[in-house]
Amino acid sequence: MGARKKIKADERKEAKKHVAFAKLNGCPTSPRKMRLVADLIRGVQVERALNILKFNPKASSVNLEKLLLSAIANWQAKNADANIEEAGLLVKEITVDGAGMLKRLRPAPQGRAHRIRKRSNHVTIVLGSSNNLISN
Repeated sequence: MGARKKIKADERKEAKKHVAFAKLNGCPTSPRKMRLVADLIRGVQVERALNILKFNPKASSVNLEKLLLSAIANWQAKNADANIEEAGLLVKEITVDGAGMLKRLRPAPQGRAHRIRKRSNHVTIVLGSSNNLISN
């Protein structure tokens, strides 16, 4: 039984080698605005995703481009001997979750106050190899 567990652990370790991820915590953009850009690159090849983000006029695309480059660097650190072009990397998963809110008050007419909620988000991006996905 111990040998079987060891084989399973080795298989999981080998599967994780082809996957890399990066996280961006507390980005000061509302999750709704960030999801609009994240949906554009979900499931897309890495080179194409970088081009989409570079030429997208939205402000959140700058943060996502940096995050994608970080995930690519993490993949290269895990797979020093592999080539990015041959691996066929793609954006396997990208999730945008809400983070903490800064709550402010804005003066309103007749002595009232309106609440301003400055939202932020957490983004997680997972890169996978398309060659690895086909074989599984």
